[in-house]
Amino acid sequence: MKKAIPIIKLLLLLCIVIVIPANIVLYHHDIIDKFENFEDVIAFLEHYHWQSILVYIAIQTVQVIISVIPGQAFQFAAGYLYTFLPGLLFSLIGAALGTFVSFFLAKVLGKDAIHLFLGEAKTAYYVERLNSRRAYAIVFLIYLIPGIPKDIVSYAAGISEMEFHPFFIFSMMGRLPGMAGSLLIGALYMREHYVWMGIVAAVAIIAFVAGVIYRKKLHGYLDKLYDKVTH
Repeated sequence: MKKAIPIIKLLLLLCIVIVIPANIVLYHHDIIDKFENFEDVIAFLEHYHWQSILVYIAIQTVQVIISVIPGQAFQFAAGYLYTFLPGLLFSLIGAALGTFVSFFLAKVLGKDAIHLFLGEAKTAYYVERLNSRRAYAIVFLIYLIPGIPKDIVSYAAGISEMEFHPFFIFSMMGRLPGMAGSLLIGALYMREHYVWMGIVAAVAIIAFVAGVIYRKKLHGYLDKLYDKVTH
């Protein structure tokens, strides 16, 4: 029973991470289609009037937990409906809640099974490496680079030996530029500032290229941040 319970918990976690998203993709794709169109998302949120703020935060939270639900159109819509700074605040609250839930779901349901499979020696080996500067720098870069699937990372971190506090800080910092860019474009679209939308997109591309060129300096800043948040 001591060995069976961790395995049952792991299967439950796999159901949340894999089975539910797969079911949505295969049998309820209309949910995804409904939330991919910018105008449809705006109409959906406007239907709830002032309560749309709570609905938006809830959807941002669920989008992190069930990663197949698209979040980009919602962030554009938040910038359009709530303007930049309020939209950014609501988005960060939702992302923070989703990260917290998914991380600790994985830790409660999956960590014991991983320890069972790996054994004490390999677990100790991974503890040392997963709580290193490089591991958290990789987390930051995964969340920073556009196009990389991100939300599954919080489950992987929860199962691993990563500590929540530094993981949360690095992941939220990585989310921030892309999230801010999406919200800003939505806010500019509301005011029909199409030229500024192009400028924001150009700045984002330049910042990405600069990050690649000056990646060593970026790693240096991340190392200093790691020392601050872990001591």
